[in-house]
Amino acid sequence: MTTKRDLRIVFMGTPDFAVATLKALLDHNYKVVGVITAPDRPAGRGQKLRSSAVKEFALQHDLKVLQPTNLKADAFLEELKALNANLQIIVAFRMLPKVVWQMPEYGTFNLHASLLPQYRGAAPIHWAIINGETKTGVTTFFIDEKIDTGAIIDSKETTIRPTTTVGELHDELMTIGSELVIKTVEQIENDSVSTLVQPQTDDLKTAYKLNRDNCKIDWSLSIDTIYNKIRGLNPFPTAWCYLYNGEDKPLSVKIYGVEKVEADHNLAPGTITTTRTDLQVACEGGYINILEIQLPGKRKMDVKSLLNGFQFCDSAKLL
Repeated sequence: MTTKRDLRIVFMGTPDFAVATLKALLDHNYKVVGVITAPDRPAGRGQKLRSSAVKEFALQHDLKVLQPTNLKADAFLEELKALNANLQIIVAFRMLPKVVWQMPEYGTFNLHASLLPQYRGAAPIHWAIINGETKTGVTTFFIDEKIDTGAIIDSKETTIRPTTTVGELHDELMTIGSELVIKTVEQIENDSVSTLVQPQTDDLKTAYKLNRDNCKIDWSLSIDTIYNKIRGLNPFPTAWCYLYNGEDKPLSVKIYGVEKVEADHNLAPGTITTTRTDLQVACEGGYINILEIQLPGKRKMDVKSLLNGFQFCDSAKLL
């Protein structure tokens, strides 16, 4: 009978997505000797310092928390060494220097929210939907010197339904990701890990960091492209465009829930048509039926509420 390794784990992560995995480790009675997370950041109108979701959870469970600004700083490296961890687990953190990921005896592994080698990078959940994928998943892999390129330990696949939003897929991958981490930890604990070098492929898709430019809707594109982009950014960080409604300066609006209506028409892209309850926008192959929208300085609202109090001029367009 093989003796199980006595694991001492350092966990690194920052957002809600990482909390599910940290909770699973504690629920399975693994010894988490330290938690590394991002420094507190100003947030909201008052710009008060706000702790990360991981920090809040860790403090509730009396775990030691470190919040380094510089992962190569001598003081941080000494504190990390002093934790005497033999395994590090990374979920939604930042790129680690070699001196950090090489430190523990049993290595450092990462949970990534895609089926590697596809969608390496910062926003894999979003881009899988934006690109119209019908499947994705989660992967655990040992960290090496490049981003998301290390040897694969394990993975689990899931289906992306035609109406799935990034918020829904995020929550699903958060759950199956935490389960995959536990399975991976068990393999390390039992010294039964077998890894797979990531395959070389010519058709790699990248999960680029999201910014204002690549979240803007181009209404000249096809109905499927626009529909996938909007649901792939709903509810965060949200697709946006300009609303021209006769004013000198167009309004910047955010688009949340939508449906697609395939139809023939001869309207220019971005042309708005409304009824008492519907707001439809023309594009190649049909219309995007907007269900939820947010005007500047206002809360997100359903379109029926918007149409009760907002007048669209005859030349109104989304740009």
